[in-house]
Amino acid sequence: MYIVVEKPKMVVENIVASTKVDATIPLDRLLTVLEASEYEPEQFPGLIFRLNEPKVASLIFRSGKIICVGARSVAEAKTALKEIVRRIKRVGIRVNENDIKVRIENIVVAIDLKRELNLDTLAFQLEASEYEPEQFPGLVYRLFEPKVAFLLFSSGRVICAGAKGLADVKRAVEILQKRLKKIKM
Repeated sequence: MYIVVEKPKMVVENIVASTKVDATIPLDRLLTVLEASEYEPEQFPGLIFRLNEPKVASLIFRSGKIICVGARSVAEAKTALKEIVRRIKRVGIRVNENDIKVRIENIVVAIDLKRELNLDTLAFQLEASEYEPEQFPGLVYRLFEPKVAFLLFSSGRVICAGAKGLADVKRAVEILQKRLKKIKM
């Protein structure tokens, strides 16, 4: 029996994006103007700030680097970073918002193949895979082009992580599907 996989349902779970402002950010002062923020430099060198709309968390560093996590789309990540920069300007930092370049660092997508998978069989037939069920219930399968990692579960659920763009996710899922179709289960 071959695995037959039709178009799987894919849901973006998390997008990690970053930007950098060309200024030193005074995190102590920023803490006073950003509600819902935390800064404990003895434990972590960045300020943690949560936005409600879009609902994301961000890490803001003195160096000017800003990392946004929790966005569900690239557009949402860009909107969030621009809003964070707008709020940073409240402490008197001069930043040209048009100069802000957003870089996608990681996209995590959940996929439902709508079919159970025999992970023992896949572990032997998929190169660059790791499966140690005593340590983790999923099979880790890596692609090198595009560079992503899949976590495959026996239920048919798959997590794809490491992509830098949605086109890479789609291409990686197509490659995974082709390889799964060739494997007898």
